[in-house]
Amino acid sequence: MKKVSRLSQGNIFIMKEKDTEKIDFNIDTEEMAKVGLHFGHKSSKFHPKMKPYLYGIRNSVHIIDLEKTKEKFKEALEFIQELIKENKVLLVVGTKIQSKDLVKGFAIECGLPYVSERWLGGTFTNFEVIRKRVGHFKDLEEKKAKGELDKYTKKERAEIDHELKKFERKFGGIRNLERLPDAVFVLSMKKDALAVKETREKNIKVIGISDTDTDPTLADYPIPANDDALGSVKYILEKVKEVILKAKEKANKEKEKEKEKETEK
Repeated sequence: MKKVSRLSQGNIFIMKEKDTEKIDFNIDTEEMAKVGLHFGHKSSKFHPKMKPYLYGIRNSVHIIDLEKTKEKFKEALEFIQELIKENKVLLVVGTKIQSKDLVKGFAIECGLPYVSERWLGGTFTNFEVIRKRVGHFKDLEEKKAKGELDKYTKKERAEIDHELKKFERKFGGIRNLERLPDAVFVLSMKKDALAVKETREKNIKVIGISDTDTDPTLADYPIPANDDALGSVKYILEKVKEVILKAKEKANKEKEKEKEKETEK
């Protein structure tokens, strides 16, 4: 018997039952409540498609049903786990001011490409153009490292350094993204709506935090949760990081076993 995610209707993502049986992500609704995952927006900003994930209203603020969050978060983590095991590419997008440093640190620690500054229109839809600009950025970096820019005047070098800083801010997180990713993890589908739009246009899977003002159906794996509070975002990232690092460790061990078998032949 195999388990198929209920939300992956297009490109069906299949998991082997033996993998899902052992999963224990230790998702605790009390812990989620402590960090404010359940607090949505004012009821006036409500998106009707979030209704199935709501518990009620408190002081004119929508409250998210954390049991529903737990269920959907588990589905997202299962998908991410299999993605990493299969050595596929996951891109992280989070450009909110309060969480972008957190997103960058998380992505670097997990070895994932990321966008923590403004999403550039055409990042996916004009990917080849973006790759050329990234190539120019890397070429400049290489020339600087080799001392090939020393022949320029002080003013010219200052201008090149300024250009490198701009490139780093725009493309630093995707400098090694040689092809379109297999999935995109969006920390706020409302804030980064353009990223979600381009991802869907390219038929790439979307994992996204969906606050009460957001359409959850835009994600293949929505996580109904507060996307504003730093504690909420941090809790979600910590759980995802744990899954990714464990999956990578397991994959590396399996590779080592395969190498040992080859040497024994």
